[in-house]
Amino acid sequence: MKIGITLNDDQGLKSEVCAHFGQCSHFLIVEAENGKIKSSKVVPNTAVHGGGGCTAVTEILKYGITHVIAGGMGGGAQQKFAAANVPIACYSGKAEDAVKALLSSKLANGIAPCAGHDHEDGGCSH
Repeated sequence: MKIGITLNDDQGLKSEVCAHFGQCSHFLIVEAENGKIKSSKVVPNTAVHGGGGCTAVTEILKYGITHVIAGGMGGGAQQKFAAANVPIACYSGKAEDAVKALLSSKLANGIAPCAGHDHEDGGCSH
């Protein structure tokens, strides 16, 4: 499993999950095996958008992710991930906690994929 997570900064697993997918400064790419974190690396989001046309989806998919975690996400990005068969999970808090929640099936499948995303506050209502 390869998980892509939106970050507010470059502090990796200790970073907060960014509230808005397309406006995150960095992505955390986590490789997990048998329910445990095997490796992680922080990469810059070189495709930060200014409103619409979320090219950040294409950017993160370059890393071969199989799952994505973000604090919030617009409809266009959700559609692009759906087309790529990459499940989406919303999370607010530390990246490491988000990964642990996904690996323990507390975030996986069935969570509303940021359906209540509000561009005003960047949040995700569940």
